[in-house]
Amino acid sequence: MNAPVKSSPLGLTVLVLLHHRPLHPYGIQQLLRQWGKEQVVNVGQRAGLYRTIERLQAGGLIAVRHTERDQQYPERTVYEVTDEGRAVTREWLEQMLAVPKAEFPVFPAALSNMLMLTPDEVAPILERRLERISAQRAGLERQNAEVPPGLPRIALIENEYLLAVLGAEERWLRGVLGDLRDGSLTWSPEMLAAFEDASGSA
Repeated sequence: MNAPVKSSPLGLTVLVLLHHRPLHPYGIQQLLRQWGKEQVVNVGQRAGLYRTIERLQAGGLIAVRHTERDQQYPERTVYEVTDEGRAVTREWLEQMLAVPKAEFPVFPAALSNMLMLTPDEVAPILERRLERISAQRAGLERQNAEVPPGLPRIALIENEYLLAVLGAEERWLRGVLGDLRDGSLTWSPEMLAAFEDASGSA
């Protein structure tokens, strides 16, 4: 019996691509980029993709279909999804859609430690983030504008979600920056020490 494979965004995406047709790792990487999936799964490192393929194969979710030999390219192993892989794909997809995962993103962790800096130091740092978030949102909007007419909405539903999230963060950052500038969001070592003293004596 195969050991259970832990679900991952890249693992799910590889399985879904193999539902369409058998592919070799390079073909998987090309399709991920072609379909714009690099916005939502990390395909920057080829080694990560190969490790994911190895895990899926060891778990019996995919199998070798055949090996392609071509003088122009190195030998390429073509994979296909197994029946077990089809069942697991559906399980993973339902779980990821229905159940919010307890993730620990970098930004909230940094926000929780922001009091190490002064409000004057924080404002330009958050302005830099706001510029990047705005640029990301503009890039996604451009990408959406270049979509061929008639493409079903479902094909880019993840971009729709990312735009909503980026837009929400952009609005939040503008609000926080406004509060930093007008002094309604402020702190100092003395203020924090006074709060600690007050809560300690409560």
